[in-house]
Amino acid sequence: MLPTVALIGRPNVGKSTLFNRITKTRDAIVADFAGLTRDRKYGKAIHDDKAFMLIDTGGLSDVEEENIDDMMAGQSLQAIEEADLIVLLVDAKAGLMPDDAWIIKQLRQRDKEFMLAVNKTDGINIDEALSDFYQVGQDQLYPMTASHGRGVKSLLDEIVFNLGPHFSEPSSESDTDADDDTKGVKIAIVGRPNVGKSTLVNRLLGEDRVVVFDMPGTTRDSIYIDYERDEKPYTLIDTAGVRRKKNVNGMVEKFSIVKTLQAIDDANVVILVVDAQEDLVDQDLHLLGLCIQSGRGLVIAINKWDGISVEQRNRIKSELDRRLNFIDYAEIHFISALHGSGVGNLYESVDKAYESARAKLSTKKLNEILEVACEQHQPPLVSGRRIKLRYAHAGGSNPPIIVIHGNQTEKLPDHYKRYLEKTFRRELNLWGTPIQFVFKTTENPFEGKANKRSKAYQAKLKKNSKKNR
Repeated sequence: MLPTVALIGRPNVGKSTLFNRITKTRDAIVADFAGLTRDRKYGKAIHDDKAFMLIDTGGLSDVEEENIDDMMAGQSLQAIEEADLIVLLVDAKAGLMPDDAWIIKQLRQRDKEFMLAVNKTDGINIDEALSDFYQVGQDQLYPMTASHGRGVKSLLDEIVFNLGPHFSEPSSESDTDADDDTKGVKIAIVGRPNVGKSTLVNRLLGEDRVVVFDMPGTTRDSIYIDYERDEKPYTLIDTAGVRRKKNVNGMVEKFSIVKTLQAIDDANVVILVVDAQEDLVDQDLHLLGLCIQSGRGLVIAINKWDGISVEQRNRIKSELDRRLNFIDYAEIHFISALHGSGVGNLYESVDKAYESARAKLSTKKLNEILEVACEQHQPPLVSGRRIKLRYAHAGGSNPPIIVIHGNQTEKLPDHYKRYLEKTFRRELNLWGTPIQFVFKTTENPFEGKANKRSKAYQAKLKKNSKKNR
């Protein structure tokens, strides 16, 4: 188990910038306004061959009313409780603020030791900037500029030194790579804003891991969460809601959508969450198309099922049958993320989709299926010539790729391709994942080459031409 370091502080002091700098990634969205980070975000960092887990948190402030800021603070306080070391980030240009003093009071009430990192020291007199923070009573301050990297190495040296007792074994980058292999199935939860994605994540985990608030756009970043269920590893990815392009306003929302699309590509299985109270809308179908294009396993969850009438349920089922008949391989579940009904059944479909996506396809089996399929329903004629499909083999997995060789395959009609897909899916028992077909036409080695006539044939042609004269 890696030791854990939590970055905490007021809003907009540079925690996400420092998180990206230390983890050497761009995982955390960064913008010049307060309150951007709302959920705990984890990342691995390595310094001097020592690996540790870093937690980026939302901004802490002294609030008492029940609102989203209070929920963000709850996430940060959970990070404080689980961390082995805390780095409190303050703003050198703003000086010591009342919220900074409130955070320090919270840490000391919990008997938590912390390092005080003074950020944004570029362009100012460091001695004057630090003088305001010595009243805190810390033995040492760590001036730095996270955006430029100044002072970050000294901070990391002290972090590794203070974490010394928590390193059970010397950690290396290869150790962390090996740990990545044990994360298991990556499940991305996607959907429109306010359909219940974060509620579903918390229900699947059995804890309030991400912020849930009755307001569209609560989740802004893609949050990766590793956990185990029945001794099987999973990684849940909570994503930001994707609205129609014309309704997207602001750079942050655009970055959030990009993060969601990246999460879909990074996942093994995608759970598309649809709001039953709003029926199936065009944006749901657009997201469905993105999931299909990515080639990832797919499970559809119709959420808020407990809050609608029997008449609405029948109408929605009829609408699903009509508009989703082209994606009959995906399992559809009717759930209530808030109350938990039907949520446990999602795992069976997720596991089935994951196993199907990574299935090893035998060349012998593929050719047997292709031969029987062509016997039962021959490929059509094109310009008086029969399309011939000669043999098949596997071309990859996640999603399964089947390569079929033959002649005139570029002229194979779509209805016959769908017939082949249904046949291969049924015979190979591949459900919950798309199957990609690659058709290759065997080239004629004599195409474009004139036949060379023998001398005897040329003499015969010459003799016949003389007779005709």
